[in-house]
Amino acid sequence: MKIPELLCPAGDFERLRYALAYGADAVYLAGKQFGMRAASGNFTEEELCQAVALAHSLGKRVFVTVNTMPRNDEIDRLPEYLEVVGQSGADALIVADLGALRLCQKYAPKTEIHISTQANITNYQAARAWHELGAKRAVLARELSLEEIACIRAKTPPELELEVFVHGAMCMSYSGRCYLSDYLTGRDANRGACAQPCRWQYSLVEPKRPGQLMDIVEEEEGAYILNSKDLCMIDHIPELVETGVDSLKIEGRMKTAYYTAVTANAYRRALDLYKENPTAYRLPGWVGQEVEKTSHREYYTGFFFGRQDGQHQQDGGYQRPWDLCAMSLGQQNQWGPLFSQRNKFSLGDSLELLDPGGPPQAFTLESLLDQEGNPVESAPHPCQTVVLPQLKQVHPLALLRRRKSDEQKGD
Repeated sequence: MKIPELLCPAGDFERLRYALAYGADAVYLAGKQFGMRAASGNFTEEELCQAVALAHSLGKRVFVTVNTMPRNDEIDRLPEYLEVVGQSGADALIVADLGALRLCQKYAPKTEIHISTQANITNYQAARAWHELGAKRAVLARELSLEEIACIRAKTPPELELEVFVHGAMCMSYSGRCYLSDYLTGRDANRGACAQPCRWQYSLVEPKRPGQLMDIVEEEEGAYILNSKDLCMIDHIPELVETGVDSLKIEGRMKTAYYTAVTANAYRRALDLYKENPTAYRLPGWVGQEVEKTSHREYYTGFFFGRQDGQHQQDGGYQRPWDLCAMSLGQQNQWGPLFSQRNKFSLGDSLELLDPGGPPQAFTLESLLDQEGNPVESAPHPCQTVVLPQLKQVHPLALLRRRKSDEQKGD
C-alpha cells in the first residue's frame, strides 16, 4: 500500500520550520521571482540553500515553484535563476510553461521537473505527454473528480507521479488561469501578483443609470458572486489514497506559520492513522476539528465528488474561531519555557498547547511570569516574552491558542 507524500506550503523560513516540524514530507516554496505567490515572503538565494540543507537533514524534500507564465523579458532572466536553484540542491522545479520546462532541463539538469496545476492537466493523454517531455510529476487540475484521477493513474506510466490539492483556497477561474486581477488592477495573476478580486463585493450598474448600484441578491451588503469556498478533504483520506496519487498538497504559502503547523499536523496524523490500520481506519474527532481552528472560508470538497456548490456569496470574509496567543521561543529558564506573545492572553484563560504529532492539550492558565520571574496578570504587548511555569517543558516550536468569543470570530 502506497501512502501519499504530504506536501505543505512554506512562504518563508519561519513557515518552513513549522511545516517540517509538524509533519510535512516535503515543502514547496519560491525564490524572489517566477513564483505564483509574489506577495509571500519567499526566499533569497542564500535562504533557499539553507532551506534545502535543513529539509535534507530531516530526510525531507524541497520543491521550488517556477510556475508563472513569463513574458519575453522575464524568460531571458530565467536561465540564471534556474542555475541557482539547481546548485541549491532543491529536489524539484514546479513549472507550467513549456519554454520554462526546456530551460529547466538545460540549466538545472539534475533537478526533477513537476508540472504545475496551472498547466490544466485534466486527462491521461496530457499527463503522458508531459511525462514524455521529461516531467517526473504532474500536479493535476483542481477540477477533477476522484474517479477521473483514478482513471489518469490507471492510464499513465507508474513512473509518473501524480499530485493533487486537498486543502486550502480555491480559485473561481479554471485552474487559476485568471485574468480578472490584471484587468481590474494591473496585477497579473499568471505572474504571481493576484489581487484576489474574486473575493470582492459586487453590485450591478445599468448604463442609463450611472452611479446607481443595484444589489445582485436581496441583501443590503450586496453579493460576493465570485467568492469560492475553501477546499478540505481531511475526512476523505481513504478515498484519496485509493486513487493511487503520490502526493497530497496543502495550499497556503501566504498563510501564517500557525495555519501551516495546524494543517500539517492534522493531515499528518490522518495519513499516519490510515497507514497503521487502513481496514479499521477512523478519523479521531480532534483531527477533523483542527482544520476548523485555522482562519478559513466555509469548507467544501471541491470537485472530488462531482460538481458541487462551491460559491460563498454571503460575504467575502474568513472564519477565525481561534487566536494564536504565543509561540515557543525554544528556550527555557529556571522558571519554565519561554513564549513570545502574538495576541493578548491572561490568567484564567482557557488555552490549548499544540505540539507536533499529537492532539492539543487544554489547560487553564494559572501562572504567568515575565522574563525576570515576576508574576504578571496578562501578556498584552506584541512579541512580549513570558514564562509559563505550569507547562514545565515544551517542543521548541510549540504553539499556544485560545478560542475567540462569538463576536470576535469573523472579520
